[in-house]
Amino acid sequence: MTGHRPPSDADGSELLQRLRDSAEDRPLILIARDGADVEVLTGTVVDVELLADIPLVDADGSPQEVLALVPYRQVRERGFECHDDGAPLRCIIVAERGTVSRDEAMRVLPATPVPLHDTGFDVSDEDYAEIVRDVIADEIGRGEGANFVIRRDFTARVDADPRETALTWFRALLEHERGAYWTFAIVTPGHVAVGASPEAHVSASGGVVTMNPISGTFRHPAGGSTPEALAAFLENTKETEELFMVVDEELKMMSAVCSDGGRITGPHLKEMSRLTHTEYMLRGRSMLDPRDILRETMFAPTVTGSPMQNACTVIRRHETSARGYYSGVAALFTPNGDAHDLDAPILIRTAYLVEGRLRVPVGATLVRHSDPDGEVGETHGKAAGLLGAIGAVPRESAPAPVADPDAPTTPRAPLAEDPAIATLLASRNSRLAPFWLNPQDADAPGPFVGRSALVVDAEDRFTTMLAHQLRHLGLTVRIAHWSEVSDAEASDAELLIAGPGPGDPLDDSPRMRRMREIVSARLASGRPLLAVCLSHQILANTLGMTLAPLVRPHQGLQLSVDVFGKRPSIGFYNTFTVSVEPGTTRVGHTEIAADPVSGDVYAMRGPGYASVQGHLESILSRDGIETLERLIAQAFAPVDA
Repeated sequence: MTGHRPPSDADGSELLQRLRDSAEDRPLILIARDGADVEVLTGTVVDVELLADIPLVDADGSPQEVLALVPYRQVRERGFECHDDGAPLRCIIVAERGTVSRDEAMRVLPATPVPLHDTGFDVSDEDYAEIVRDVIADEIGRGEGANFVIRRDFTARVDADPRETALTWFRALLEHERGAYWTFAIVTPGHVAVGASPEAHVSASGGVVTMNPISGTFRHPAGGSTPEALAAFLENTKETEELFMVVDEELKMMSAVCSDGGRITGPHLKEMSRLTHTEYMLRGRSMLDPRDILRETMFAPTVTGSPMQNACTVIRRHETSARGYYSGVAALFTPNGDAHDLDAPILIRTAYLVEGRLRVPVGATLVRHSDPDGEVGETHGKAAGLLGAIGAVPRESAPAPVADPDAPTTPRAPLAEDPAIATLLASRNSRLAPFWLNPQDADAPGPFVGRSALVVDAEDRFTTMLAHQLRHLGLTVRIAHWSEVSDAEASDAELLIAGPGPGDPLDDSPRMRRMREIVSARLASGRPLLAVCLSHQILANTLGMTLAPLVRPHQGLQLSVDVFGKRPSIGFYNTFTVSVEPGTTRVGHTEIAADPVSGDVYAMRGPGYASVQGHLESILSRDGIETLERLIAQAFAPVDA
């Protein structure tokens, strides 16, 4: 490989003016990262089909800088469903770049507001509220997943020049929106995207991968936020569980791409002009190609749901049109020696302009606690942040203070620095698993060194987190999709772990039929078996126990339950349960750990097998790794012991 030839440097102000005035339809890219100076880029547009086709090297093999607009339809690369609108995976190979100060950009960019016509949401408030009810009842209520993001679009007609419009909106966002990770304008032939994304979905540099799950949305009251109003939001169960669920989902992705599974830091506050979000940072180490990292992390659960594969199916059922670039990413690949750094914010809080039509997609995260009217309001709040900044709706501002010559001149400190708020934030981690919060001793020998396990993935990538815990316990681990596991593999594995997955364990789908075959055959063989969540239910049914839907789904619920003499704190993501008569402690050869009042079975053990309803790998399982070790030891115990 020859040495990297960087894009030619240019005076940022001159380049910006040249691109603005050019009669040619050259790509124009403006990026302000974390409120810093504005990067100005241009180059050549190349549309490709797959992430692997993103041209990180030129014809001579030299690394080149590329900005890729990745549409939502790329989830097809992972075999997931979507409405396919043909939106291109658009790459801009950077040929020129420069930097201009924020103040200089504000001076030279246009400021006259762009009129909007025929404005409104494509889905009415009433219809969106009904969609929320349907998702809670028909999807979460039937075990299809823990949370789902369903979007609606604010639309309008725009008669102004697209390039001038993009520059105007970018300037307005620089001036009026705060707290964005990327503020950007990307103008390519026939397509404009301008936004202020709060969320860095994934980045990679020097072998370190970072993800930034953001969830929980606090809409500022009129006149601005206060510590008291924010405290009430932080104490809200729905908002807290919403964030924990997306952290779990992104840890699944981190465990798939990082050798050390990823560590959690936070929580933090992301304060913006009209909204405040809660967030965590996840970090781990990986030597994967950044395009592979991007593929394995398509796309953020904060804009899709969990588990990811089923979330895509649910989105396709409840959204009637394609997403375009909404919930995809803008991925900047920058050469760094012989590798590329990756910086990929989520394409949310973004306005798209195509053929004179403005579209601002927004979505709400729907969970078991969701209030339909509240979720409608959340979509209005998210749209208003962008629309208010660009002047499409009135901008809210705090009332002017009464003049006080003795008042301090220091700006108000961020609310996260308020002692009561900081205490509330820190208290959240007391519920979480130290395994994911603290550094792990990678060299410490686990109790099962020299032994191996096959994990059967039933379409929930909690299996990647589970595999990381198993390796920490000393096991050599392989994950295999349910459709790829042969009878011989299922039989020969030293320890078979039948994993979790969405859906009704009694339905007649190919996935459920195959999982029942695998669990039944392994049980009959007498060889070590551990069954988790869905597979725990299948195992119980195989043993003759009753399955039933819960009155209220346990999606993202943390419970302290009896597991054979100990009361670990465990995270649950189940809609169905194994049910026995209250007080039952044994069914045949199987010992039962069940709720004494409801009869819900939390764990089972018997000759050569063990099972658990909860997710011991979840961040909500404070005692997960210890409980997992106990259950594996039970499965490995000699049958005649």
